[in-house]
Amino acid sequence: MKRVLTIILGLSCLVVNAQKKWSLRECVDYATKHNLQVIQNEYSKQMQDLNLKTARRNYLPSVSASIGNNVSFGQASLGTGSIRNDRFSNNANIGADILVYNNGRLEKQIRKTEFDVEASQYDIETIKNDISLQIAQQYLTTLLNKEIVKISQAAVENAQKQYDRSKITTDVGTTAQTVLAEAEAGLAREKQNLKTAEINVGRSLFALVQLLQLEEYKDFDVEDVDVPDQLAPQLKSVDEVLTTAYETQPQIKAAESRIRAAEAQTEVTRTAFWPTVTASAGVGSFYNNLLNTGVTGYDQLGNPITEPTFFNQYKDNFGQNVGVSVNIPIFNKGITKLQVEQAKLNENIAKTTLEQQKQTIRQSVQKAQFDVDANYEIYLSAAQAEKSTRLALDFADKSYAAGRSTIYDMNIARNNYANAQGSVAQAKYNYLFSLKLLNFYAGIPLSL
Repeated sequence: MKRVLTIILGLSCLVVNAQKKWSLRECVDYATKHNLQVIQNEYSKQMQDLNLKTARRNYLPSVSASIGNNVSFGQASLGTGSIRNDRFSNNANIGADILVYNNGRLEKQIRKTEFDVEASQYDIETIKNDISLQIAQQYLTTLLNKEIVKISQAAVENAQKQYDRSKITTDVGTTAQTVLAEAEAGLAREKQNLKTAEINVGRSLFALVQLLQLEEYKDFDVEDVDVPDQLAPQLKSVDEVLTTAYETQPQIKAAESRIRAAEAQTEVTRTAFWPTVTASAGVGSFYNNLLNTGVTGYDQLGNPITEPTFFNQYKDNFGQNVGVSVNIPIFNKGITKLQVEQAKLNENIAKTTLEQQKQTIRQSVQKAQFDVDANYEIYLSAAQAEKSTRLALDFADKSYAAGRSTIYDMNIARNNYANAQGSVAQAKYNYLFSLKLLNFYAGIPLSL
C-alpha cells in the first residue's frame, strides 16, 4: 500500500511540474541567477574582493623565518701551511619588516581597489538588466503569439460555421457547388493559419527557454496575462526619464567608479616619487661543529677546550637586531613620470567611457520614447481599423445570408477582420514593450 501511495504522489508531482507556468518575474529571477555570463562576472567580482583584502593586509608586517645547514670538507690555510677543516654549521633566524612611510601608498591602493569592487558589482547589475530586458521582450512576444492563436481559433470557428451553412444550402440546392468548395477552401486556409500560429508559439517558447538556459523545453510554458484592451499613453518626458536613468543605471555608476579608480591609481603611481621608510627587527642564533676534532683550543693550563653542545651554542650565540631603512628615489630613467602620464591617460579614457555610456543611455531613452509615441498611435489606428472591419464583417454576413453577396465577399471581409485583429494585437504588445522599456529606464521594475 505504501508503495502505491508513493507512486501516486510521484506521478502527481510530475503532473504539477508539467503544468507549471512561469511568470515574467520567475523568468527574470531564474535567468539573473543561473545565467553563465552573470556567474562569470560574479567570479570577477570575487577576484576584486580578494584584491581588496590583499590591499588591506599590506598594513600588517611581513614575518619570515629561515633555517640553514651547511657541511664543508677539505683543507683550510693556516699561515704557510694548512689544516684539516671539516665543518658542520647550522643557523636559524626570524625577522619582520613593515612599511612605515610612502606618502600614503597603502591607503590610496585600498581606495583604488574599493572603486574596482564597486565597478565589478555594477557590471553584474548591468548584465542582469540586459538579460531582464531580453526576457521581457521574448515573454511579450510569446504572449502576442498566443493572442494570435486565439484570433486564429476564432477565425477557424467562423470558417467552420460558414462551411456547415454552405454544405446545408448546397445539399438542398439553393447554392452552387462552387460555394461549398470555396467555403471548404476558406476553412482549410484558416486551419493552416492556426497551425502556423501554434508553431510560432512553440518557437517563441523555445527562444525563451534558450534565454533562460534551461535543459528541458518541451513542457515549458508561461502564464497567460490579461493585457487591457485600452492602453493609456506615456506621460513622462524624456528629460525626466534621463535624469533618473543617469542616477540609477548601473552602467553609468560602473563608469563613474572606474573614473574614481583611475584617479586613485594616479595617486598611487605618484607615491613612487617619495622616499620609502621600512622598519625591521629580527632574532637569530647559530651552531658550529668541527667534524675532524671536538677540541676548539686550550686554556691557560693547557687543558683542551671542547666544543659546546648544540643547545649551549644556540643559547650563547643568540642575537637580536633592529633597523630602519630609507629608500630615496633619485633617478629611474624618468619611468615614474611616464607611468604618471599613463595613469592620467587612463583617467581620460574612463571619463570618455562615461560619456559614451551616457550617450548610449540617452539614445536608448529617446528611441524608447519615440517607439512609445509611434506604437501608441499605431495602436489607436489599428483599433479603429478593427472596429471598421468588424462592422464590415457584420454587414457582409447579413448580406450573404440575404443572398445579396457572394461567399467570396464574405471570405474577404472575414480575412480583413482577422488581419485587423492581428494588427491590434501586434500594436498593443509593441506599445507595451516600448512602455516597459521606457519605465525601466525611469527606475520602474519590469512587471506585467
